[in-house]
Amino acid sequence: MNRPNHIHFAASSADSAQEACAELIGLYGQASAEQADVIVALGGDGFMLQCLHADRGLPVYGMNRGSVGFLMNDYAAENLPERLAAAEVAEINPLAMRTETADGTLHTALAINEVSLLRAGPQAAKLRISVNGRVRMPELISDGAIISTPAGSTAYNYSAQGPILPIGSDVLALTGIAPFRPRRWQGAILPSSALVRFDVLEPEKRPVMADADSRSVKPVLWVEVRSEPKVTHRILFNPGHGLEERLMREQFA
Repeated sequence: MNRPNHIHFAASSADSAQEACAELIGLYGQASAEQADVIVALGGDGFMLQCLHADRGLPVYGMNRGSVGFLMNDYAAENLPERLAAAEVAEINPLAMRTETADGTLHTALAINEVSLLRAGPQAAKLRISVNGRVRMPELISDGAIISTPAGSTAYNYSAQGPILPIGSDVLALTGIAPFRPRRWQGAILPSSALVRFDVLEPEKRPVMADADSRSVKPVLWVEVRSEPKVTHRILFNPGHGLEERLMREQFA
């Protein structure tokens, strides 16, 4: 990107993030979010997601002041405008979730990392999975399921033994969470154009919650998930340390 003239600094509530924010504002000043060319987010990945969900249409450059920093750059105060000008840009599209709760209310949300369905009671969830209107799995008994973007494939999806997806690939990962039946199901890789629907079977006996980047809705009757190409988020990384390189390193760690 061009050398920014107006930087807006945003920080999580962590002491280290607040201290870094004060230092940077002292060095470079503070532009309002409305006047800024770029947002610098100070915190961990959770705070980065908050800044992206605010969707001000600005690129976001994160610096790690939290415990997890896959989407963040290392913290450094010096030469920040030069580093921002030289940064690599990763463009990502979120997932759009649509769901209905037991009281008949419809809910929508966007997810940059993943949409997950999780059992909300003592018994395993029982789900029917359809892709583009065709039933692909009549019954999945598990602790839940995850639909992940490439950017989010190293997060919850990876912990659930899902695949790491290359940035820029037009695919999504569908991963079961502790599947009991079919026990050997390894999940699926779907085109990003796919519309995935989960119908909750026995919802009163086996309640399920839906979660879009940690924003939860429960109990749900069904959930539909698709990629949202009309929304694009821009994340900035130091040269040679972009998302593609980070995903590659994760696979050889």
